[in-house]
Amino acid sequence: MEIPLLKEIVVVLGISIVIILAFQKLKVPSILGFLLAGIIVGPSAFNLLSSHHEVELLSEIGIIFLLFIIGIELSFSGLMKIKKTVFVGGGLQVGGTILLTALLAMALGVEINTAVFLGFLISLSSTAIVLKMLQEKGEIKSPHGRVALGVLIFQDIIVVPMMLLTPILAGKSENVGETLLILLAKLIGVGLVVFVLQKYIVPFIFKLVVKSKNRELFILTTIVFCFSVAWLTSSVGLSLALGAFFAGLIISESEYSHQATANVLPFREIFISFFFISVGSLLDLYFFISNVTYILLFVLAVLVIKMLIVGLTTALLKYQPRTVFMASFSIFQVGEFSLLLSTVGLQNDILPDELYQYFLAVSIITMALTPFILQKSHKWTEFLLKAPIPRSVKRRLDARKIDQSSKEVDHDHDWKDHVVIIGYGINGKNIARVTEHINIPYVIVDMDYDAIQIAKRKNQPIVFGDASDPEILKHINIQKARVVVIAISDPNATKKIITTVRLFSQTVYIIVRTRYVKEIDENMKIGADEVIPEEFETSIEIFTRVLKQYMVTQDDIQQIVTSIRSSDYEMLTSVKPASKSAVFQQLNIPDKEVATLHVQHGNNDIAGKTIQDSGVAKNYNVTILAIKRGRKYISDIKPDTKIEIDDLVYIFGTSEDINNFNKVLKF
Repeated sequence: MEIPLLKEIVVVLGISIVIILAFQKLKVPSILGFLLAGIIVGPSAFNLLSSHHEVELLSEIGIIFLLFIIGIELSFSGLMKIKKTVFVGGGLQVGGTILLTALLAMALGVEINTAVFLGFLISLSSTAIVLKMLQEKGEIKSPHGRVALGVLIFQDIIVVPMMLLTPILAGKSENVGETLLILLAKLIGVGLVVFVLQKYIVPFIFKLVVKSKNRELFILTTIVFCFSVAWLTSSVGLSLALGAFFAGLIISESEYSHQATANVLPFREIFISFFFISVGSLLDLYFFISNVTYILLFVLAVLVIKMLIVGLTTALLKYQPRTVFMASFSIFQVGEFSLLLSTVGLQNDILPDELYQYFLAVSIITMALTPFILQKSHKWTEFLLKAPIPRSVKRRLDARKIDQSSKEVDHDHDWKDHVVIIGYGINGKNIARVTEHINIPYVIVDMDYDAIQIAKRKNQPIVFGDASDPEILKHINIQKARVVVIAISDPNATKKIITTVRLFSQTVYIIVRTRYVKEIDENMKIGADEVIPEEFETSIEIFTRVLKQYMVTQDDIQQIVTSIRSSDYEMLTSVKPASKSAVFQQLNIPDKEVATLHVQHGNNDIAGKTIQDSGVAKNYNVTILAIKRGRKYISDIKPDTKIEIDDLVYIFGTSEDINNFNKVLKF
């Protein structure tokens, strides 16, 4: 039996894979790859998309998952911590852009309702592209990163009311006042249902599901819940996307939110690709080529409008000139939610086909420009800051101070140089007590409901989630951790966690608790630094090695161990909070690590060459301390010491330099 849609899926996603692989080399976002794939398979190119309606249905599912995850990430408590940047900054940016765009569109002869809707579209920027690039550059916590984050959060929120207002703006209702009242009544009714779900029903259901310790059941429950709320809002005349957004908000305040995000994310990535492909397929290449001059002029107009409004907004928030320029270079593009909103406009006949083609071309070009402008933003900002300006203006700019809004940062999850404890059993609890006792930062990861509740009662930092999932590891800042302790009883899960952790960092020190001695070699080969069987004094052995990584002196470590043993392990068994009076001096070289790397292949610039010829220090900014070759250790490192395939090299440097050097050794 032939399934027609199956051929389209294979062709479309196959083309997408090739394009995205090429785009990855150019460091261009994958969203643009999906849009280009849509253009290629669209009717104005090769016309490979015969089942267009079915693809649109798949894209609707992608939108549901997208709004669901946005809702999870926008917790009420998190919003309150950066409320000024979000609501004042975001409101000024969106409102100012809508006003300026609408006035310009009306001056060009566009009707007022369509002009305002164009303002809606242009006011939204790309959350996916901007935040990803800021995270890669390590600038999400910078002043301009905070401005971008706050404004983008507001845009993600405001897109839902925009979608609800579009039919009214399109004149679909004869009595606007009555329609607004009915809409408000529906929202209040749905809000009450959401409140009951969040307060009573959802916590009870998820408690039962989590206690079952069945991962598949958790995934199924999350997806059914998301679709159920979306169906509820759709059944009362509101959008599916709004229901998905509400479903995300319900889960956002629970301890299950991060694992829910991790579970849904793969579904979102698959289905949202169909959305961008379907949007790309709507672009008329003949129209684009015929009107390329006007399109480029509109692109320039959008850049000027958005950069001007973002710059003024940032200045009104009393940020320094550097932040004003950097923020302007960050969120100037038209984003993915604009594409989503434009489809709503088409459905309601508020956006003519010609204007839609202009908008689609402008959106694709501005998103394509984003990576290149962000890469040059620092250089261009320095140039603008050095530009000649009147002295009186310069004095005012220099005197401008960052107000309290720049300090609105959520520090709840800003873990750094910490211990990650995976598993809150006996060993996990003991390690947590010791690290807390000597004031070392730590975070616990577990999926057991009872363990979560015990840790919460003790005010210990614990995250519900599967530690082998990249989203959970990203949430606990695994790349900034000093030590990871894996203290679980599942050997397969342990191996998976080690492998996933090593994808994030080659420098974090991984200590594994295992049941049997025979498991030591296998775990060491895939990335564990130390594996301790249960035959050892597991808890004492693990935290002793943790302390060594924090450069606590041997005398102090011995003092702790002796104290524990002489008191019959009272520190590990007492239910009373441990005293924190003992503070030990730590030798900590900031931003430097010692790591062990494996020379895996010979087709690189390192293997088979001497340290001097390969330029390890000069080209990679790392220092080789020792080499292990077979069972032999080479500790007398000289410029003519040769590095061979399968060597273990012990190196010293920053985490970034070590990770870059490791990439060279792998290929």
